[in-house]
Amino acid sequence: MSDTKLRDEMCRLAASLFDRGLTHGSTGNISSRTEDGGLLVSPTGTSFGRLDPERLSRFDANGRLIDGDPPTKEMPLHTAFYDTRNTAGAVVHLHSCHSVALSLLPDADEDSFLPPLTPYAVMQLGRVKLLPFFVPGDPGMGEAVRGLAGKRAAVMLANHGPVVAGKSVEAACNAIEELEATARLALMMRGLPARALSSEQISQVVTKFDVDWDV
Repeated sequence: MSDTKLRDEMCRLAASLFDRGLTHGSTGNISSRTEDGGLLVSPTGTSFGRLDPERLSRFDANGRLIDGDPPTKEMPLHTAFYDTRNTAGAVVHLHSCHSVALSLLPDADEDSFLPPLTPYAVMQLGRVKLLPFFVPGDPGMGEAVRGLAGKRAAVMLANHGPVVAGKSVEAACNAIEELEATARLALMMRGLPARALSSEQISQVVTKFDVDWDV
């Protein structure tokens, strides 16, 4: 995808997430690999609903800011995914309500944050790691992602929001929407005798769609 088309695609998808209430105000950030190995990143303090394609932060393949506004303060989080997952072509971080709410519960599973309620959560996300609370902008978030050694495509920052890496901007946005939808479903079913996917059903999905699950 050309630089111009990628800029437009990032802003279009970000606006869609914003318009449907999946992030709000000036929260959230998004980035994508460019054809030359650099990055396009949403600027700091900007709203997903009003991103300007021409003002996106542009990094070269050596990680130097060469154009656009200053990038999001969560750059260490983004670069950690790119540096540890060779399939990462884009990273999206939201402050989505239901996933944050699920992270507040005292019995949240740190190693498998989302219960396997649907095949699509397994297919698009694999196991989601719940990370501890960090002050926004803390480089420790990036260090925590690096500590996973590329084994997780999605993490949940406790009391903060989800972060997902995908092969493309569209794939990353689709996956993070699936994360939020599954979190909402988990909250709706909380206290009810929900039938999650069985181990055999999970294995069938994992095998058919080549999902990294047992990591």
